[in-house]
Amino acid sequence: MKILVGLGNPGEKYEENRHNVGFMAVEAIAENHGGGAWKRRFQGLTTEIDVGREKCLLLKPTTFMNESGRSIGEAMRFFKISPADVIVFHDELDLEPGRIRVKFGGGHAGHNGLKSISAHIGNDYHRVRIGIGHPGSREAVVSYVLHDFSKKDREWLEPLLKAVASGVSHLIAGQDAKFLNEIARVNRAAPEPAAPARKDERPAPSPAAELAATNGASVPPPAAQTPERKSQPAYAATASTTQPGESETSLAAKLRAWFTRR
Repeated sequence: MKILVGLGNPGEKYEENRHNVGFMAVEAIAENHGGGAWKRRFQGLTTEIDVGREKCLLLKPTTFMNESGRSIGEAMRFFKISPADVIVFHDELDLEPGRIRVKFGGGHAGHNGLKSISAHIGNDYHRVRIGIGHPGSREAVVSYVLHDFSKKDREWLEPLLKAVASGVSHLIAGQDAKFLNEIARVNRAAPEPAAPARKDERPAPSPAAELAATNGASVPPPAAQTPERKSQPAYAATASTTQPGESETSLAAKLRAWFTRR
């Protein structure tokens, strides 16, 4: 059993953000491998697939980025698996757009999603770092990651996500080199990604907690919740209101619609 986690923020207004490329990756994997409807479990959205003989849970935490570890920890405890069986897909500022690196263990390098995961399950899990480029200054980072991919970005993003989906069997089998070879083949054929704009971009509206978390600032703990809502942070009010067990398909449909728009 493997858990494949995509990092991002829940809600329609964030779904095309650069920060949500982890969500996009697991959506592509689900579509490529026949995943069913997404259902609300483990403080996130989940679906299951079989890759060869390996059963995999795909998970998109809906806790907002800087609390992702709570969702992953809950799923791990349920399935009684180790951190080594977790693969996390996330955006990476320190890689050029469209580049991918695979890493096991290590620190979080200032990424607040990884910081939360490491706090809950330790450092010994796999990471797939998906390059989005750097805007050029620390002050522009929040605005940059919470801004949508551009139309030009779609020319390399769509084939890259398809390559991730088709090559994930190598990743699950521990054949990282073969997985990266698949990505490299696609990158050679795809248009050269444009360099990130070296100026502030207006972000989509975002929760104050997520802005602070992306900057590396401390975030005050969520306000107390009523018993029936204790698994949801106070600042996650914009997340889907689908009840446990119900299907959640809007993100996949909207992502496919986005890729077909020209």
